[in-house]
Amino acid sequence: MHSRSPGSGGTADGVADADDVTYRATGQDHLFVRHLGSISRARRLLPVRLVIARCSVDYAGRLGAHLPMSTRLLMIKADGTILIHSDAGSKALNWMTPPCTFREKPDQWTITNKAGEQLVVTIDEVYDDTKHELGIDPGLQKDGVEAHLQALLADRCEVLGAGWRLVRREYPTDIGPVDLLCRDADGQHVAVEIKRRGEIDGVEQLTRYLERLDRDPLLRPVRGVFAAQEIKPQARVLATQRGIECVVLDYDELRGLEPDTPRLW
Repeated sequence: MHSRSPGSGGTADGVADADDVTYRATGQDHLFVRHLGSISRARRLLPVRLVIARCSVDYAGRLGAHLPMSTRLLMIKADGTILIHSDAGSKALNWMTPPCTFREKPDQWTITNKAGEQLVVTIDEVYDDTKHELGIDPGLQKDGVEAHLQALLADRCEVLGAGWRLVRREYPTDIGPVDLLCRDADGQHVAVEIKRRGEIDGVEQLTRYLERLDRDPLLRPVRGVFAAQEIKPQARVLATQRGIECVVLDYDELRGLEPDTPRLW
């Protein structure tokens, strides 16, 4: 049995400017292509889609994974990010980030990224399928500790490495600002993401920033540094796999302007 709310599926259209997001659909086939440029118009073009469905999910990529049939929340964001959630916990069970292709049939979604990794969602029943325009998000407002850490490191970025200098604080990208953009002693650009507590989400965030920054021929290659007062083991493993350095910060030491260099892991 399949049920759909009015307006779901069918033929969709709409093409943003070439420097934004292209979204084309013919029948049940949809294509997301992420381009450089502002995503503000893309958000007006592409609402967030929320689907509650009984489904199974198969991932094929560097590793294989299977989620058996169950009721889940399927989310498609305006930029093409696709997330699969259960009703427990804050983390997505599976996800795919743009650029990716998204092909939809009444009983199956197939999402493929540029690396050829694939998510296949087999749908048994759809309970709800809605779309919402969220508008432009103002971005995360950092708490006092994170904001102060950012200010301290901006003033004394040499504590991250001898010969480092600041290029800009809150360096803009199309998905939000990077906390610090620096140059190391060799002149290579370094993107620094600062957290009070370093978790996997922060590593994923920095990875997305690095992908954007590396598209700029005046900046690339850009390497990443994930700096936090505490870094969770899973986050450190993921960062290492992606070539991102982890720096543990001593907030009290930084406030005292001590010359010691934070530890590199």
